[in-house]
Amino acid sequence: QVQLVESGGGLVQPGGSLRLSCAASGSIFSIYTMGWYRQAPGKQRELVATITNGGSTNYADSVKGRFTISRDNAKNTVYLQMNSLKPEDTAVYYCNTKLTNTLGYRNYWGQGTQVTVSS
Repeated sequence: QVQLVESGGGLVQPGGSLRLSCAASGSIFSIYTMGWYRQAPGKQRELVATITNGGSTNYADSVKGRFTISRDNAKNTVYLQMNSLKPEDTAVYYCNTKLTNTLGYRNYWGQGTQVTVSS
């Protein structure tokens, strides 16, 4: 069993910043890609950013230059630093990780954390 615990969401004014964290724990052999996705009301879940265990990153065009993804492999934790936030960034943000454990190669999701950008 694997748990992903997210933290750091909240309400922020436009132009503000937030930092999301997601820690993975449980039955884990190796973690490969970690990332963040988001889902706004009435919309499909979309990729925000991912980072491989080698440190390669990928960002959605809408967040490039504003968001930064990073990870601490020793802590099995991924972070998302969000700057210059816009109202359109409002969504539930989900942590995702692809890893191997006793069950083989698996894909896990966090419970989601709400980010609201509003004045």
